[in-house]
Amino acid sequence: MAGNDTNRAKDLENAFKDNQTNAILCVRGGYGALRIIDKIDYNIIKNNPKIFCGYSDITVLSTVILKKTGLITFSSPMPKGDFQPEEINEYTERQFFKTLTNDKITVSAQNLKTYKSGNAKGIIIGGNLASVASLCGTDFIPDDKFIFFAEDLNEPVYKIDKYFRQLLNIKKFKENISAIILGDFLDSEPKEQLDELFFELAKELNIPIYGGFKITHAKQKDTIPIGGFATLCDGILNIEY
Repeated sequence: MAGNDTNRAKDLENAFKDNQTNAILCVRGGYGALRIIDKIDYNIIKNNPKIFCGYSDITVLSTVILKKTGLITFSSPMPKGDFQPEEINEYTERQFFKTLTNDKITVSAQNLKTYKSGNAKGIIIGGNLASVASLCGTDFIPDDKFIFFAEDLNEPVYKIDKYFRQLLNIKKFKENISAIILGDFLDSEPKEQLDELFFELAKELNIPIYGGFKITHAKQKDTIPIGGFATLCDGILNIEY
């Protein structure tokens, strides 16, 4: 939240307008992105498309940018916590550059957990669950079918349930979701209730739900193109973008 909200929105616009800038890599997450989404001129972003990267709180910006402009952005590692010299994870770095320099990727789970098997396809959206839920009340849901990916940190299970309920109480979200991909829910307790929640969701929604993906606040993480077209088959996600 450093600085004036209007100035921060202008900084983002200026980064997109700057012809010397090829990519925008957000430094860190935390909180504050929600405060500027109504202050951004999205036509500037639409007319000056660039690589835009970040995760956690940055999920808010990526989700709204996709809806307002159609620009594919990236749920990716950031300098604070991921790209400091003493902290760089080789897998994370490799996947980051691989995703940014190709137009299709395959994403698979580290330890696949099946809550309901099946296949699905659609636009891939999501990221930090609490951040997406904070957008309830705004226009952020794709008009077409989508696969939703989610992770979170330091949230008790009842809050994870609450975030999913907030989203699923939106008719359009519930109608358009075709599958759920789960990353880590670090330090979420109790673990057995977390599994129960996801099995319950799978039964209620009758859609494929898989867990165990390297979508996380932890050091080893995949980079996901938000807005790419995804095909889910036997727990493996193929994305074109």
